[in-house]
Amino acid sequence: MAYVAAQSRYDQMVYRTCGKSGLKLPALSLGLWHNFGGTTAIERQREMLHTAFDLGITHFDLANNYGPPYGSAESNFGQIFKEDFRPYRDELIISSKAGWDMWPGPYGQGGGSRKYVLASLDQSLQRLGLDYVDIFYSHRFDPDTPLEETAGALATAVQQGKALYVGISSYSPNKTQEMAALLREWKIPLLIHQPSYNMLNRWVEHGLLNVLAGEGTGCIAFTPLAQGLLTDKYLNGIPEHARVNNEGGGSLQKSHLNEENIARVKSLNEIAKRRGQSLAQMALAWILRDARVTTALIGASSPEQIKENVAALQKLEFTIDELNEIDKYAVESGVNLWEKPSTDQRP
Repeated sequence: MAYVAAQSRYDQMVYRTCGKSGLKLPALSLGLWHNFGGTTAIERQREMLHTAFDLGITHFDLANNYGPPYGSAESNFGQIFKEDFRPYRDELIISSKAGWDMWPGPYGQGGGSRKYVLASLDQSLQRLGLDYVDIFYSHRFDPDTPLEETAGALATAVQQGKALYVGISSYSPNKTQEMAALLREWKIPLLIHQPSYNMLNRWVEHGLLNVLAGEGTGCIAFTPLAQGLLTDKYLNGIPEHARVNNEGGGSLQKSHLNEENIARVKSLNEIAKRRGQSLAQMALAWILRDARVTTALIGASSPEQIKENVAALQKLEFTIDELNEIDKYAVESGVNLWEKPSTDQRP
């Protein structure tokens, strides 16, 4: 039976304008980093994508190497798009990225070279079965490639009609400003920046958010739940089927689940309870408290998780006392795996 999107899909979702552009994004976007590769049943993926769109999530975020194996998330999404979402193409924002290692040899190891970036985009479009993506990102800063070259490659993607907008991910404040200036020379705005950001990883507050506001660039925060740490999943130990135990889940490290971090999470969970929210819901609302953040990029392993996360939008307001209490426990906790590229160091 053909998929028919819920008629009520736009009734409850909140949409925010992305920087100074004319593009609106849902306050929650769905990332396909985990659970959309070759190790997850395609029907499970289909159910999660249907649920997200039916709840007003119009933005699906991918990258060339999402899986595992690399490329499989794009291929699976492409299959589901062809079968279910093609009639809704103009209601969707679909993004992909290039920056990390992808294929063998010197031209597929990632970075920002023109050769790698544009070849990767062509490969992504083929896997997705699309003529263009809505947003195409430089996935990381590359210290071995002149930034002018990376900017030129992004500009070419727009000029060729293969991307409507361009963005960057995990760039430092200074390199973000440089990229925005370079793209302006091509008459192309830097639409959006995708940094890691959550209660236990607050680096964007030390300069980057101010830069984005000054440049008119939007912000889509990834890992808003610290890869599951800011949920109730790990309050009483590590569940058998947790991401940390699954293939492709090594980005959440067992060292992140140390006693100090779990104690902070438990304290934050108590605040969430008093607010009438789950910890995950409060963590998402907290990310969205700042108007400079356009959208929070959630992941999911089930439709139920998506429904719970979207329910966070029912209570986005915080009192000053709540924010002050949260600040006691929302401190840097050693969970930022992207610290090196976002500070211009070699990854």
